[in-house]
Amino acid sequence: MGPVLAGVLQMVALIAALALAYRPLGDYMAKVYSSDRHWRVEKWIYKGIGANPNAEMRWPAYLRSVLAFSAVGVLFLYLLQRVQGILPGSLGFSSIDPDQAFNTAASFVSNTNWQSYYGEQAMGHVLQTGGLAVQNFVSAAVGIAVAVALVRGFARSRTGELGNFWADMVRGVIRILLPIAVVAAIVLVACGTIQNFAGIHEVGQFMGGSQQWNGGAVASQEAIKELGTNGGGYFNANSAHPFENPTPFSDLFEIFLLLLIPFALTRTFGRMVGSLRQGYAILATMVTIWVGFVALMMWTEFAHHGPAFQIAGGAMEGKETRFGIGASSIFAVSTTLTSTGAVNSFHSSFTGLGGGITMLGMQLGEIAPGGTGSGLYGMLIMAIIAVFIAGLMVGRTPEYLGKKIGTREIKLAACYILITPALVLVFAAVAMALPTPGNSMTNSGAHGFSEILYAYTSAANNNGSAFAGLNADTQWFNSTLGLCMLLGRFLPMVFVLALAGSLAEQKPVPATAGTLRTEKPLFTGLLVGAILIITGLTYFPALALGPLAEGLAS
Repeated sequence: MGPVLAGVLQMVALIAALALAYRPLGDYMAKVYSSDRHWRVEKWIYKGIGANPNAEMRWPAYLRSVLAFSAVGVLFLYLLQRVQGILPGSLGFSSIDPDQAFNTAASFVSNTNWQSYYGEQAMGHVLQTGGLAVQNFVSAAVGIAVAVALVRGFARSRTGELGNFWADMVRGVIRILLPIAVVAAIVLVACGTIQNFAGIHEVGQFMGGSQQWNGGAVASQEAIKELGTNGGGYFNANSAHPFENPTPFSDLFEIFLLLLIPFALTRTFGRMVGSLRQGYAILATMVTIWVGFVALMMWTEFAHHGPAFQIAGGAMEGKETRFGIGASSIFAVSTTLTSTGAVNSFHSSFTGLGGGITMLGMQLGEIAPGGTGSGLYGMLIMAIIAVFIAGLMVGRTPEYLGKKIGTREIKLAACYILITPALVLVFAAVAMALPTPGNSMTNSGAHGFSEILYAYTSAANNNGSAFAGLNADTQWFNSTLGLCMLLGRFLPMVFVLALAGSLAEQKPVPATAGTLRTEKPLFTGLLVGAILIITGLTYFPALALGPLAEGLAS
């Protein structure tokens, strides 16, 4: 079997597995967020935090709860890192420096999981499991909660109430993320992923010296890392490390996990708004972009340019031989089109155009299918923009799911799609203009610029993957990337929840002969086109200076 055919067959198997899980998981999540019943363990949690899960919240109260909970998470994780040196199970590692502690706290609370440190050389068991793994669960649950609040904005009428954040967040962890993660961790252990609390030990002699590795609860953290589209690895090599991702099957299973909830949420959306066909239209948009990007990535990486590529069967630099080009291409596209950021190969070593594809996937807003929750609400914002564009073409007030898209709604949607590009382009421009940040680049020219552009793209879009080659463990990058991650996560949530409140207050308008049918393939095509054109117009000049210039020169 040739490597191209093997890659295609893996993609087919992945699509089949996702299709089998789509309906039951999507329906189950809709039931979770529509239920009035509380489990006993949930009641204990509500009592412990002093929350009333039955109290409906308007969007300002919902937003305050999101921000307050996340702020406490940042503070707790920062302090835990600063006192690591006196914690049990620290494996002898010292406390994390203030700038890196801030960066890591902002990273994991914002569901970014950008890492400017070597995990196996910096953090012990308590910090990994009691700090980082906990945030992997709750940050993913926060994203789903915000998405559900927006869906309720479409589903409800003549009320500003969007549900209860504390109930949504707790249910997301207890009823969805935790059960699936437990099963996924068992599967990973069966594949060979390690799960222990072993200390540091030598594994052999190499070139006159010894190599040391520490154990850890890797399988359990790997499961929620992928399921919650978090991406932070226990080891610096992330999912290219055999302790995290030992076999081709575990690799495909991890890709399945990171795509599972984002795709299934489209059915949850359709179920909650009372039209499964609307959910299918959003799903079709996501799948079209994802399949197109995977096909394009495989083409760029399998293309033979010169004898070295021909001998290796493609661009094998930076890729694990146990996965090959096909699986590495699927993983790279899936992790950058979601907000996962996990890697099983190094994106800096991809071809120039291949590296550009990973960057463009993030710059789309990571909406195909995007992160847990963030992908759905990002795609719904783009659907509103597409409906608005269609309304301009025919000269009538745009409507989506029975709600009029007026001045207030389109302003909120416009602010949403502008904030992230502004963060990426402004911070990247400042970093390139100042003399010190450029010293962190390993490469010069177009590839060096790509390192910095990729870093801010990854941070502002809450992805967390790195282009490699960039020394990001400096005060400048730790501080600015941390700020980008927080602003890129929570400023868009302000606009999403304000939009949800505005939609929930509206009275539904009946469909007429002039209403745009948003469940039809025509709308899916319009939505795909709007996403690609808006992103292209925004980022093309920057991409032309980086990956496009490198790809055309090679």
